[in-house]
Parts: sequence; C-alpha cells; structure tokens
Amino acid sequence: MRLARILGVLTGVSALWFAPAKAADEIVIGFATAASGFMQAYDKPAQDAAMIRIDEINKAGGLLGKKIKAVFADTKTDQAEGAKAGLAVLDQGADLVVVSCDYDFGAPAALQAQAAGKVSFFLCAESIKAGIPGVGPYSFSGSVLAAVQGATMAEWAYNKKNARSFYRLLDSWTVYNKGICDGFDWMMPKLKDATLAGSDTFKNDDASIASQITRIKSLPKEPDAIMVCTMMPGAVSAIKQIRAAGIKSMILNGSSMDGSYWLNAIPDLSNFYVPVQGSIYGDDPNPKVNEFNKKYKDVTGGDPSSQYVYPGYVLIDVWAKAVEHAKTTDAPAVVAELEKMNNEATLFGPRTFNKDIHHQNQGRYLIIDTEAGKPKMVDQWTISEKIPVDYLVSK
Repeated sequence: MRLARILGVLTGVSALWFAPAKAADEIVIGFATAASGFMQAYDKPAQDAAMIRIDEINKAGGLLGKKIKAVFADTKTDQAEGAKAGLAVLDQGADLVVVSCDYDFGAPAALQAQAAGKVSFFLCAESIKAGIPGVGPYSFSGSVLAAVQGATMAEWAYNKKNARSFYRLLDSWTVYNKGICDGFDWMMPKLKDATLAGSDTFKNDDASIASQITRIKSLPKEPDAIMVCTMMPGAVSAIKQIRAAGIKSMILNGSSMDGSYWLNAIPDLSNFYVPVQGSIYGDDPNPKVNEFNKKYKDVTGGDPSSQYVYPGYVLIDVWAKAVEHAKTTDAPAVVAELEKMNNEATLFGPRTFNKDIHHQNQGRYLIIDTEAGKPKMVDQWTISEKIPVDYLVSK
C-alpha cells in the first residue's frame, strides 16, 4: 500500500530526529494539517477552534507558566507530505503534534510524532485506528468514534421515536462510513423486538441508487427508519433520491451530515436526524456553546460549518489539563494523566481515555432534526453502554 511504502521510507528519517533548541518560556504545539487540498475543509475549522482555546489559555497566563506557540506545516492533503509535515513541526520543537481529521491522512504525521516520543492528537478522526491500534500509545483523537454515532441513532430512534423496523444502507467508500454501520450493527441485537428489514450498499460516487431504492420499496411495509451510513458529497444525491422515490421513513445518519450548507439541494427535507457533539444552530442547551459559536464567528468571520469544529477545541483543552496535572509536557507523564480522565467535563461533552482506548466509545450526543429544510436540536442521548474495544478493533 502507498501509505506503508511512504512510512517505511520515512522511518529511518524519523529515527534520526532530535529535539531542537527552543525558548525556555514557551510550549510549542505543531499543526501538521491540510492548508490545501480537500482535507482543508475538515482541518481548517477544527484548527481554528484549537487556536481559540490556545489563545484563551495564553490570555489566562499560559500553560505551566509558559506561553503556547503554534507552528504549522501543510500536509497538502497528501500522505507523503503529511509525514514531512509531521517532521517539520517536530523540527520546530513541537511538544504536541496535531494532525488531520482523517485517519489515512493524519496517520503519517502522527507516526512521526510517535517515533519522536511526542503526543499526537487527530483533530476529529473517528476511526479506532486513529489512536493506539493504528499509530501507537502516544496517539489520541479529539472526537467520538463513528461507531458511537451509529449506535446512538439506533438506540435513540428505538426509544424516542418508537422505531422497530430498520433498513441499513452502507456507502462503502470510507472507513468512517463503515464505522457508523458497525455501531448500528452492534446496537441492533440489544433492541428488543427491533428487526432489520433489509441491508444494502452503494458507493459515494454512484450517480443512481435506483436498485437499492427498488428493494426498499419492495418491502411489505416501509421501514420505520433507514440508517444511511454515508458522507459528503455523495450523501446528498442518495438522500435526495430516497425522498424523490416517495419513501417517508425517518432517515438516520452520522455526524458527517451536520450543517445546513448542503440543504439547498434538498430544500424541503424532513424527518432527517443526525447526532452532534454541539449545536451550531444557536440552540445548544449549554449556553457556553452558543457563546463559543459567537466567538468563533468573531475570530474567523464565519459561523461554524458543522460540529466538526468542536473537537479541535476539545483536544487542546484535555491535553492542557493533562500537562497541568503532570507538571510537564513529557509524553509518558502526559499520556498517564490523559488515561486517568473519566467523564472529564469539556465544553462539548465529557471525555474518557484509558490504557486500552484513546478515543470515545461512548459519548453524549445532541440529536439534530431537519424539518422542511430547517435543522434544530430536539433531544440528546448517550448510549446505554460502551461499545467494547475488542469489537471496535475487530471490525
């Protein structure tokens, strides 16, 4: 595989890495993220949120009495460039390396941090691989696993919308999409008298899902809910076709479809639900989130585009707390403190890490309902039990 070849070439380079001199009164956070290419749309908003938290910490006196300095290197949405970007911020003295939202594009930089003995945080990656299994013991993610999203929507729809028959529609394009359906699959057997009316797949770039829609419409009864495990850009076409076919079932999706920026393509969309870590619509039950949204707009000039802004803020928050408790930025001590966090309060929901998982396999989600093309927060839900690590790793 291309990623494996790239990392093999660069392993020898990272082994020669050594910490450069840096000012004694500063702590350095390096962003090896996409400033160009399609990943910029995911990385930049979360990075902006991270910078807001860094600014807040600096204005409050810094971290361990030192100012945090941010340095940057562009991955250019390329795996080989990602590895180089990781090395570049390490060469600038990074104590923490922040990497791209996606596992495949963030891993090359995170692996360089691991080799250098530094902590890395993915901005918002939601694959279990974005942590211990795919990178190593010094790697974490600021977001919540995709599997938790699928499990959340199934359990919430069962309990709060009385859904009993489900249809599973997987977009096989990405690991993220599969993760949503993995969580849905794990939850379904736990829902007494819930049934899977059918299951199907499509690809994100399919121009038509007519055959899949025909199979749904051929069912004896329209399912109560369709769990669509997909993401942009193909999600819009799939959802539009489902509704155009006259299927009125509630549509459930993962967090990837949060945001109103795409709704003009389906202006009358209704009965559509996604889970989010915080609401960008001004109706979050936590007034501090609404205040953050305003601050984000003041700083960046635009509203948060989706809930994927928030994990960037969270990762800086939890890492800084761990550094304060450890009284050092040294990776082993910081990791030990991170692994003690159990339902650690953050602006966008609690965070828990331990020696087995550096991700969230359970988490509080707000439920966003879109009716007549207007999204709003209608509920919140935390799955009744954590998704086992063994299950996540095996998928």
